[in-house]
Amino acid sequence: MRLTARPVVWLTWGALAFFMLNLAGIVGAVVTNSFAETWFGSWLPDGYTGKWYGEAWRDYRLLDVLVVTFQVAISVVVVSVLIGVPTAYALARRDFPGKKLLNVLFLLPILMPPMTYGIPLATVLYKFHLAGSMAGVIAANLVPAVPFVVLTMTPFIEQIDTKIESAARMCGASTFAIFTRVLAPLLVPGVLAASILVLVRTVGMFELTFLTAGPASQTLVVSLYEAMSSAGIRPQQMVDSMAVIYTGSMLVLLVIALRFVNPTQLVTRLKDPA
Repeated sequence: MRLTARPVVWLTWGALAFFMLNLAGIVGAVVTNSFAETWFGSWLPDGYTGKWYGEAWRDYRLLDVLVVTFQVAISVVVVSVLIGVPTAYALARRDFPGKKLLNVLFLLPILMPPMTYGIPLATVLYKFHLAGSMAGVIAANLVPAVPFVVLTMTPFIEQIDTKIESAARMCGASTFAIFTRVLAPLLVPGVLAASILVLVRTVGMFELTFLTAGPASQTLVVSLYEAMSSAGIRPQQMVDSMAVIYTGSMLVLLVIALRFVNPTQLVTRLKDPA
């Protein structure tokens, strides 16, 4: 068994090393070019400078873009949590006709490519004059965000013993009091996990934001795409510096997410023994 498994292990490590080497080369080339004065036909740039970051910050109005990105992401997180947590509670605690079908419907916006439902969604938003505004971008990003919160929070709620709620009801607590005073403190880790993951997902969501954003409601990823589209007008170093800013922002969010979120918690469902 060990002799037959050894080539597989070597092939796996070799493929991983090849992938990491290519990834490091691509990222390294972009980062190096963002600091290069000129770089044509040589292994290394002719000189190094940080001026491209300043020019990209001014020309692409990155401060305004980052503010819009932050506003959209926070709004999507708040609204999706307010809608998703009670919905997840109902799915975790109640059995009703069509529950399985509802779970499948919640999965569709997450499993399907955003472009498949993004174009009809953008058409509806344009019809109601919401596309091109901040409200339209938020509404579009809520479509995958709310199901994501529901599917993330349902395992957390299922892990909470129903006897706690029964004891609170026996003491005279109302449903609202049980939800706010008993369940809410227990759900804080799950809400935090869902919020951070939705935040990362919203900042990186390109398709839905691109289809519904206007000049004053573009997020960082859409601005990066437009910068790449106009690469012939502006120096490539400016585009690469903007790409580094975007990648750095996403890395910060991912580090924060991994700091507070245990990925195994998202799929763990504890069942009472029969």
